[in-house]
Amino acid sequence: MSAVSTMSPQSWRGFLSQLDSSGELLHVSDEVDPRFEISAWLDQLATGPALQFDSVKDSHLRIIGNLLNSRERIAAGIGLPTGELQQRIIDSIANGLQPRQVADGPCQEVSVDTPDLVRELPAPHFFPQETGAYITAGVIIARDPVTGRGNASYARLKLLGGNRAMVGIAPNHHLAVLARAAHARGEKLEIAVTIGNHPAVLIAAALYLRLGDDELEAAGALLGEALEVVRCQTMSLDVPAHSEIVLEGLLDLGEQHEEQLVSEYHGMYEPYGSGPVASFTRLTRRSDALFQVIQPGYYPEHTLIGGIAIAAGLAQTLRAAAVPVREVAVGHGGCGRLDAVVSLGPHKAGEPRKAMFAIWGNVNLIKNITIVDEDIDPWDTNQVAWAVATRMRADRDLLVVPGGRTDRSEPIKQDGVIAKMGMDATKSLADRPDWDRALPPAEVMQRVAARLEALK
Repeated sequence: MSAVSTMSPQSWRGFLSQLDSSGELLHVSDEVDPRFEISAWLDQLATGPALQFDSVKDSHLRIIGNLLNSRERIAAGIGLPTGELQQRIIDSIANGLQPRQVADGPCQEVSVDTPDLVRELPAPHFFPQETGAYITAGVIIARDPVTGRGNASYARLKLLGGNRAMVGIAPNHHLAVLARAAHARGEKLEIAVTIGNHPAVLIAAALYLRLGDDELEAAGALLGEALEVVRCQTMSLDVPAHSEIVLEGLLDLGEQHEEQLVSEYHGMYEPYGSGPVASFTRLTRRSDALFQVIQPGYYPEHTLIGGIAIAAGLAQTLRAAAVPVREVAVGHGGCGRLDAVVSLGPHKAGEPRKAMFAIWGNVNLIKNITIVDEDIDPWDTNQVAWAVATRMRADRDLLVVPGGRTDRSEPIKQDGVIAKMGMDATKSLADRPDWDRALPPAEVMQRVAARLEALK
């Protein structure tokens, strides 16, 4: 394998090398068991360094986990300061770059026909009430054969033995829409599962785009250049050329597997029932492939990949509705799905509630919304709590909307609905005319900050 292909700017390997050089990649040299032991490592270092398991029981592949477990790490993976991350994602949604097909890619250095997925891949058993091993970091590529438009998204894959896996798709996800359309035509849906992707691809696959919008175009915009893709060997799909592993297969809604309990982002188990089965005709990979794992459940990598993508989409929605939004946060504390904090610039009366209803109308899962002023960092939970404590009057600023529509993963839904709550924690001149914070002078703060930086 050439060094050029290995360290392409479109491969995650350059980012892994950066983390290794800065001490943010911990190598675990002792042999680890994919049955619960990898999960235990990821649990206990959930907010710590990325992990590389160099010796995995019964596998020749190494495992990477905890890669994108903070906003700072996600921004660094895309090559940005953290404060520029949300705007770059918004711009990528509006100005995607069509992928560029190349003749070959590192992801196809090795080919395996009709792969035994359990033997080929070190997919972990994560939690004791789950009934199998799961692929959790797979980006699933599909295409609508009628329109030709592509789709990239996440879904868990439960290994069933041989070349088969259950694909856990929520009914309203675009992949499910494409699968139902194929089934109605008497067809199975071609899919490709790519594992070990650049952070730009990982974030783009979590975006809530319109049906027909291709997430791989957004990934290219995040990269700053068209994403290089290679045609699958047995499917008419294009996949990221610099990924680590690709599974090529057919998704069949006519074959279902009863999943039983599965962990969810809120940290508990859900009984989702049955899911469709995919049969994989080929596995391709790099000759020294790395297998990526995202710890499922209530863990920051799982919640933040989704939450940061959702937050950017909501910010775009609010701007389209002429709401003076500065930034939106959907953080780990709210499970990356259920709570949103919106920072507004100078605004008129009624605009905080306008923002609330725009968000509830856009993403069913968002349940609790807090609106703050632009002097509050919506990602800083202490600042948000301070704003609620000092600026929110419950008799005036609390809004409860009963019977709001939600999704199947909401942990305490009743018949598909849940009450929604909004808090307006913005300043009101009716409360007090003076909202100045007691802080040292700005120029002294800057001078001390520069001195502290020099001492590092």
